[in-house]
Amino acid sequence: MRGKQKPKHRLRWVLCGESKNRNTACGGFCAGKAKTETPLAVGFVRGKQLVRSEVEKNIDASSAQREVAGLDEFARIRYWTDGRQSPALLQAQGVVLGIGDDAAIVETPPGEVGGNLQWLMAVDTMVETVHFNDMTMEPFDIGWKALAANISDIAAMGGEPRHALVSVSAPPAWEPARIRRLYDGLYACADAYGVAIVGGDTTSAPLHMVVSVTVMGTVTAGAAIRRAGAAPGDAVFVTGPAGMSAAGLHALLAAAAARGSTPPGAAALVQAHQRPAPSVRAARMLAARGTVTSLNDISDGLASEAWEIAEASGVTIALRESLLPRSGSMTSYAHSCGEDPLTWILYGGEDYVLLGTMAAADAQAAKAELAAAGLPFYVIGEVEAGAAGVTLIRDFDSRNEPKREALAKRGYNHFGN
Repeated sequence: MRGKQKPKHRLRWVLCGESKNRNTACGGFCAGKAKTETPLAVGFVRGKQLVRSEVEKNIDASSAQREVAGLDEFARIRYWTDGRQSPALLQAQGVVLGIGDDAAIVETPPGEVGGNLQWLMAVDTMVETVHFNDMTMEPFDIGWKALAANISDIAAMGGEPRHALVSVSAPPAWEPARIRRLYDGLYACADAYGVAIVGGDTTSAPLHMVVSVTVMGTVTAGAAIRRAGAAPGDAVFVTGPAGMSAAGLHALLAAAAARGSTPPGAAALVQAHQRPAPSVRAARMLAARGTVTSLNDISDGLASEAWEIAEASGVTIALRESLLPRSGSMTSYAHSCGEDPLTWILYGGEDYVLLGTMAAADAQAAKAELAAAGLPFYVIGEVEAGAAGVTLIRDFDSRNEPKREALAKRGYNHFGN
């Protein structure tokens, strides 16, 4: 229990992801054998024809259909979810009762009664034809990414992800084998980040698949890192290059349009889009330093997330073009297809690396600590006093002065910019 004295009294959380507008019980799950599948080794486009991967094609769909034929809703839920996570993981996250009843029961983390931990909660929804389709993501990828996006939100507050609720609304076109693969991705991501899936909901849908995930995490009371807090003189940093996911999506769509394959050099870009890796370890290490003043994850684009910090903090975020980390594969691919890599870096989104600010005096020490752990860290600019906004400092002009370019407040927005 992390070496802390157990409180005299324990509280138990009751978590339920069930919609109340129809009569369906929470998704079913019980602790069982650990998964043996390597998460990033299956269902991934490696220069293959799109729509279905080699792994997906090898699924005996007719056998799977026979396996679930005659099973009702609850039996199918058990088929998709039973025995997917180890008892050790569930016990470590305080799960008293998982899926299978009206709600899950979860012990509060040690010390919560004493007030030294707070809960973080985040939810995201992925909708077929809006966030994914057969050309860009396979079922395993959809499951992985749906959970990873929420885990990244917890990391962006400096927290530790613990529990998840999953709701799946499946249309008739999604046969049980495909839904099973979606759950494979969910559980692979959960196991990779130590998250216990404790409940959810499963319904039918008329036309498109909808996956909604809620993640709960914890943070030391008062230590959550918000977007507001950046101060003039702070260093601006990221925990990885931006733009790779946008490049991967471009490669997938281009291959689909040409009825061909993604270029071999784009494999890492496609993986960045389909199976993002949230910066949980980096977030925890940075939070422990106590010098991070604001934090955000890059889901809608570097420029958009920088604007959010600038507006919340009432400062100007100055990004230096020469310091922006660039993936070699992303840059090469952009040049090969006539695209500007800087556009993907600034406005691409869905990279799920962290963007933040911290005391400039601690930036190099933080970089060294993360480097020792094999984690990237880049200082990409500074915080300036002034009106809320984001500026890109580019190459020197004819007067040997840096050119300053105001960046538009744009990125991905469901309802327009």
